[in-house]
Amino acid sequence: MAVAQPEEKLEAMKSLCEHILPGRWAESRQPNEKELKATLVMRLPIEEFSAKVRQGPPIDDEEDYSFPTWAGVIPLEMVPGAPENDPRLDPKTPVPAYVRRYSRKR
Repeated sequence: MAVAQPEEKLEAMKSLCEHILPGRWAESRQPNEKELKATLVMRLPIEEFSAKVRQGPPIDDEEDYSFPTWAGVIPLEMVPGAPENDPRLDPKTPVPAYVRRYSRKR
């Protein structure tokens, strides 16, 4: 369901922004009326979800181990790099602490 009320749209956008990068919303330019109208915010009920999460090597059926194909794990990481300024940013603008400390670990 689309969120129609501008105040509710702003609150949803703020919540998402603050979830991704706490402190950013207060420091950012707020969307103007045209941008707000052009942005679709959806309210989606989560009726069901599932996840398969485990650690360690694969656990295959015994007969699968004789099949001549690779099996294993590819570990994935997402590591933030050093902040990079917009080339048009005033070079005297400091990088905010919330950007320097950015981490998805919470």
